[in-house]
Amino acid sequence: MLRRTLNRWLGRDERRVDSRNICVGHRSSSNNEAFIPPKFCDNRIVSSKYTVWNFLPKNLFEQFRRIANFYFLIIFLVQVIVDTPTSPVTSGLPLFFVITVTAIKQGYEDWLRHKADNEVNKYPVTVLEQGRRVRKESEKIKVGDVLEVDEDETFPCDLILLQSSREDDTCFVTTASLDGESNHKTHYTVPDTEKDLESLNATIECEQPQPDLYKFVGRMHIYKADQEPAVRSLGPENLLLKGSTLKNTQTICGVAIYTGMETKMALNYQGKSQKRSAVEKSINAFLLVYLCILVSKALVCTTLKYVWQNKPGQDEPWYNEKTQREKDTNLYLKMFTDFLSFMVLFNFIIPVSMYVTVEMQKFLGSFFITWDKDFFDPEIKEGALVNTSDLNEELGQVEYVFTDKTGTLTQNNMEFIECCIDGFQYKYQDAGTDLDGFCVTDGPANKVQHKAGREKEELFLRALCLCHTVQVKESPEQGQGQRDGLMDHVDGLGVDGEGLHPPPQEQRGFIASSPDEVALVKGAMRYGFTFLGFESKTMKILTRDNDVERYELLHVLNFDPVRRRMSVIVRSKSGDTLLFCKGADSSIFPRVRQEEVERIRMNVERNATEGYRTLCVAYKYLNAEEYAQADAGLREARLALQDREEKLMAVYNQVETGMSLIGATAVEDRLQEEAAETMEALQGAGMKVWVLTGDKMETAKSTCYACRLFQRNTELLELTVRTLEDGGRRREERLHELLVEYHKKAVQDAPPVKAGVTRAWSSANHDYGFIIDGATLSMVLNSSSESNSSRYKNLFLQICQNCTSVLCCRMAPLQKAQIVKMVKNSKGSPITLSIGDGANDVSMILEAHVGIGIKGKEGRQAVRNSDYAIPKLKHLKKLLLAHGHLYYVRIAHLVQYFFYKNLCFILPQFLYQFFCGYSQQPLYDAAYLTMYNICFTSMPILAYSLLEQHICMEVLLDNATLYRGIAKNGMLRWGPFFYWTLLGVFHGLLFFFGVRYLFGNPALQDNGQVFGNWSYGTIVFTVLVFTVTLKLALDTRHWTWINHFVIWGSLAFYVFFSFFWGGIIWPFLKQQRLYFVFANMLSSVSAWLVIILLILLSLLPEILLVVFRKPRGPHAGQITPVTPLTYKHLKDRQ
Repeated sequence: MLRRTLNRWLGRDERRVDSRNICVGHRSSSNNEAFIPPKFCDNRIVSSKYTVWNFLPKNLFEQFRRIANFYFLIIFLVQVIVDTPTSPVTSGLPLFFVITVTAIKQGYEDWLRHKADNEVNKYPVTVLEQGRRVRKESEKIKVGDVLEVDEDETFPCDLILLQSSREDDTCFVTTASLDGESNHKTHYTVPDTEKDLESLNATIECEQPQPDLYKFVGRMHIYKADQEPAVRSLGPENLLLKGSTLKNTQTICGVAIYTGMETKMALNYQGKSQKRSAVEKSINAFLLVYLCILVSKALVCTTLKYVWQNKPGQDEPWYNEKTQREKDTNLYLKMFTDFLSFMVLFNFIIPVSMYVTVEMQKFLGSFFITWDKDFFDPEIKEGALVNTSDLNEELGQVEYVFTDKTGTLTQNNMEFIECCIDGFQYKYQDAGTDLDGFCVTDGPANKVQHKAGREKEELFLRALCLCHTVQVKESPEQGQGQRDGLMDHVDGLGVDGEGLHPPPQEQRGFIASSPDEVALVKGAMRYGFTFLGFESKTMKILTRDNDVERYELLHVLNFDPVRRRMSVIVRSKSGDTLLFCKGADSSIFPRVRQEEVERIRMNVERNATEGYRTLCVAYKYLNAEEYAQADAGLREARLALQDREEKLMAVYNQVETGMSLIGATAVEDRLQEEAAETMEALQGAGMKVWVLTGDKMETAKSTCYACRLFQRNTELLELTVRTLEDGGRRREERLHELLVEYHKKAVQDAPPVKAGVTRAWSSANHDYGFIIDGATLSMVLNSSSESNSSRYKNLFLQICQNCTSVLCCRMAPLQKAQIVKMVKNSKGSPITLSIGDGANDVSMILEAHVGIGIKGKEGRQAVRNSDYAIPKLKHLKKLLLAHGHLYYVRIAHLVQYFFYKNLCFILPQFLYQFFCGYSQQPLYDAAYLTMYNICFTSMPILAYSLLEQHICMEVLLDNATLYRGIAKNGMLRWGPFFYWTLLGVFHGLLFFFGVRYLFGNPALQDNGQVFGNWSYGTIVFTVLVFTVTLKLALDTRHWTWINHFVIWGSLAFYVFFSFFWGGIIWPFLKQQRLYFVFANMLSSVSAWLVIILLILLSLLPEILLVVFRKPRGPHAGQITPVTPLTYKHLKDRQ
């Protein structure tokens, strides 16, 4: 970043071009003698926020952005500079404590990030230098280095594949940590590269780094002696991305082209920003109100002081003559210093110690999440993890949940469930059952003998064994013996109705680009047809008769999201050329004979509604002429440099017509444990769930049905590349037309729904689900016209906000973050939460208000960058509905209580000025001023904010609707704030004037002596401490021994401290104001009476409310509002 900035300042950025040239192995070609390789960034990854050098200034800057911290810094400086009635220690000590505690906490959290970065940056890698293998740290890799990577290792940077240990010059990788897909993808070496990389002389010209994971354009110039340079095109199939893992390939060699923060994975990261909770924003707003109250008090006292002194004899009484210096002081300067002195005297109304308590509450409170036994997962033997404790209360305010699909909602573990052949259902049965096939679609009754016929069955199973891109991975110990043993456990589909017996375990390992392909191959294996793998271009399958059949693979027509199908063209031993095709029903049905469709359709629709992923299977015999035409068309299209995809698509569509439908399959992508229940609970709590996935639309859609995010009556509004192509018009025109149509349907024509009501309460209303893919989202967010882009974005957002659930498929990681940011910045600034388990989810986790990582199988990038990490999705329910709810209630009460007790504390001090000639005389002793917030009243509220359960956790989990009662920062709105402020004013007035009424009696002691001003202040302070502490005791619903200890212990400590402080002559004090004052005060029966009476009068309204309030609602036994206003809306909703 620094280098780029300097380059821009120095004007070096002008020569930045759209491509970069890289010398493989740093060897310049003979034709480019004068070529000087440019400098590229190193391979370090940085996710931390501070360094040793910037920690102090950066952290202090962030802390003093808080209003209270900055204010107390000013007050401290005023006390140091100006002669004020209180010591600078009273402000400086609490401020120093707050800053230190916060800095230590944030420094520790950043140290953990540094530690995680070092693990990545110091990871050892193998670099090939001058024919030698050199071990280096990952951070020392440079662009142009040739690296060697072994099986199951992760690529340390973005590489171009030069060499593979596999004979077919391919390698397999998993990109689970990038796009969430744990299936294997095939990558290819650059053709015609030297086997001996030491003698390879080549340069690579490629595009500058950009974040799209699926796009890459480049070319490689290979130089050979006395020959013209050979040019080979480079595409995504040659690029190995950082974060991917090498699988089923012993070793590969590749050249580094993008390193460090320029890799595609790093470019998809969002920069770290300081996340601030809604509670903190409320605190700042309340502080401004109290700051205004403080300034008003100081202005009133300063003004009245000079009004009073203007009266004759008041300015300079005989007992207090002014010094010459005081007489010479400028009047306006003296007024200003008096104003500052009053500000210092009343400054305790701003509770700086609240920040210490809040920090401690957040830090200690986070341990309850870590300690929760319900979050412990026996599989990985880990529990929950808290990376950022600053956002605990935000867990109770979530309005939008953005979740990844693969590995988060699902286990990414596809399983073959059943198939339908020629209209007859074949359900896979356990070994104990007698029947394996029965008819469910044709005929009035289930008849076992009505099967599809052996020929159709075998054709269908051959299609499953051949129409895929699966590779076989066999262990070295696996051999023919195992294969024969395997077949002993797999029986075929006999026409005689003989049962199917599954193998005890499918030991054969399969690798594929899609997990459902593996599921289909394993499904065929269960029914007696086993795919044995490739021999060169020949596919081998083992039939149920134990015959090995060989088919020559001629062409693969790859799957793509627009066609939604894939095909293979194979030639049998007898010379027949066949095309086998499998794909989505909407893609296959129009291309087969219509009389065949009706026999299959009912099965497909039934399976889809059950949440299974359905695929239809078709075939076609190609005569010599048809094949020759298809072969020529495919070869020509694959060599095209311009519009290659469009030309291939045209040939695919031409070949895949006039097919015969054989059957359909049903595959289940197993959901995570309790995924559907968790999603239902979140929606019941009033949250809107959006699924953001890099997966295909069909898979994601069936998952949404299985998770109950889409119901059977949900009308789906689809905005994808396929729907944009349907109209036959320009894409942008069609996009505008669809957005307007959907907006009218979902927003304009929709009946108004009451706030907080979800479909469970509004089943009569029409439910809409919205589906969009990555390509269409790019058009919405990045339209050619700026005005159009803004309009599209608004329409899109309004449609989504009126849908019960939203599915975004084929999303790049950065697009996920864009979606979250768009919702986060929408009207009302809703609180967002993102949850995922892979590196492809890091961007949205960092963008959302709260980021949650799942400790899944896809690496720990998401966990490292998250605010909270949980082992399973099901734990999200308790984290939000129980912990989040309680954290919010606790901290909201803590904040309101702090402002209340400080207003009670300072209001008598303000009123006292009216009776002491506005002389800035303190009502309380300096020890009381300092100790009030630090010792006497801090521990009870801290214990309350950690342990309180106004509703028990079981009830919160069983009744998700209770979460809505605290939604939208309900307890920190202005209504509850003004209630607490009025309560503080009432108590402050009662304390001051109640004690003043007592002092109307001239003889308070047995000897007839009267009490002085320090006795007056001590009585007020005693009533104050007891009242605010007992008020908290009345608010406590969940008593533990800790609550008892700190509440009664704080009161006992106050009494003990007062006796101790006033009972000894302290040599370091110039004046001892409280010497024997407390003991003397308690010798008066009148003082005892007024203290008890004032405490009872102050708490009487609270006691009456608790006694006479009738519990309402179904859970009245568990719900007891803390104050009349804070939970009024909660009670009304029940």
